[in-house]
Amino acid sequence: MEELPAESEAMLAEYGQHLRLGRNRSEHTVRAYLGDARSLLTQLGSERGEFEVADIDLAGLRSWLAVLSKRGSARATMARRASSARTFTAWLHRTGRLAVDPGPRLAAARPHRALPAVLGHEQAREAMAAAESGAAQQDPMALRDRLIVELLYATGIRVSELCGLDLDDIDRERRLVRVLGKGGKQRMVPFGVPAEEALTAWLRHGRPALATARSGPAVLLGRRGGRLDQRQARTVVHEVVAAIPGAPDMGPHGLRHTAATHLLEGGADLRIVQEVLGHASLATTQLYTHVSIERLKKVHDQAHPRA
Repeated sequence: MEELPAESEAMLAEYGQHLRLGRNRSEHTVRAYLGDARSLLTQLGSERGEFEVADIDLAGLRSWLAVLSKRGSARATMARRASSARTFTAWLHRTGRLAVDPGPRLAAARPHRALPAVLGHEQAREAMAAAESGAAQQDPMALRDRLIVELLYATGIRVSELCGLDLDDIDRERRLVRVLGKGGKQRMVPFGVPAEEALTAWLRHGRPALATARSGPAVLLGRRGGRLDQRQARTVVHEVVAAIPGAPDMGPHGLRHTAATHLLEGGADLRIVQEVLGHASLATTQLYTHVSIERLKKVHDQAHPRA
């Protein structure tokens, strides 16, 4: 994407600092929001020639979204970009660069919320059993891989939260893990006996074999002793699940979906699942109730003589 005038570049740098420090956004989110702001400014500049930030209006925002839509952006992407634009114009207004904020009047199509693929109860058992079997020879990497899938399924935490775990984040006596989630919010998540056994085996026989001076307090380590990378964790989950006949292709987020679905199917309260997953809104957690209903209907269609 072409470079903007120096004044605009400086403004975007200031906006990025606001997102990092004022809004506590992740680097991934900051990059996405800055990319959207840059895209908006670039297009308005090419459309209008002589253009200033103070000239941003609702028509300009709609024109920008229309161009992105014609390029084939998905509904979910369009919804995210509309939200990003509203955040940007709100900041411009708050910092005195815009006299009127057009963002609140900008609407975008609601994204289709596809039901996430999840493992069945038996498939989940097979996946955990396969990881346990692989770790039977006490190979450090196999012990680590077992812990990855056990913890993800036991707790439903995000892969970024898993890789960010430090040794003092785990209360082994009470079987609780302290997680630093989105927005820097901290929560405690319980885990069961199988995950505790996988953790014990890893800390006794796996981690000491891989740990180096660069390991620090990280719970999970890569082959060279550094903190486990999220891509490595995804590869591990893909490989474990791929070995299960009939299982959908999934990564760590699929195990998170599976954990939430199985909790609800087991009778857990929706708000408890919300707390476990670290969702800011209950509406996000409610997606899993639809997954459970779809499963219920499928079993009914297969089993009931008058379905």
